[in-house]
Amino acid sequence: MLLLVLHAAVTWALVGLILTIQWVHYPLFAHVGEANWPAYERGHQTRITFLVGPLMLAELLSAGYLALRPPPGLPEWSIWTGLALVLLIWLSTGFVQSPLHGRLSARFDARLHASLVSGNWFRTLAWLLRGGLCVWWLTGVVGRGL
Repeated sequence: MLLLVLHAAVTWALVGLILTIQWVHYPLFAHVGEANWPAYERGHQTRITFLVGPLMLAELLSAGYLALRPPPGLPEWSIWTGLALVLLIWLSTGFVQSPLHGRLSARFDARLHASLVSGNWFRTLAWLLRGGLCVWWLTGVVGRGL
């Protein structure tokens, strides 16, 4: 039960973070200005990695553990779906968002920026689905008094 609660807390921290990035931070990239852009993007990459990296790793490890040792009474398919969503988020981060940030490091490019914002909706929706799963799991566990 404790792992499930901690897992849900980490997932919801990431949901809050991705919503902030998607709705606030990424759209404001376009207003940084060319002169300040390279330093700003490097700073963004360093700071966001320091914040999101440990949370994503904790989410991945706890999702894997839950898949291997599912809590009693929770549908196994839902646990595996949660893990699959985590893996898809990691793949999107590694193969879409990170490379786009790398390409944006040298100079701001409106086309790449638009790709970053639109492509990030996939991760945003995946984390929202994960957050919903966590709420459903906790509601089911608490409802049974476990």
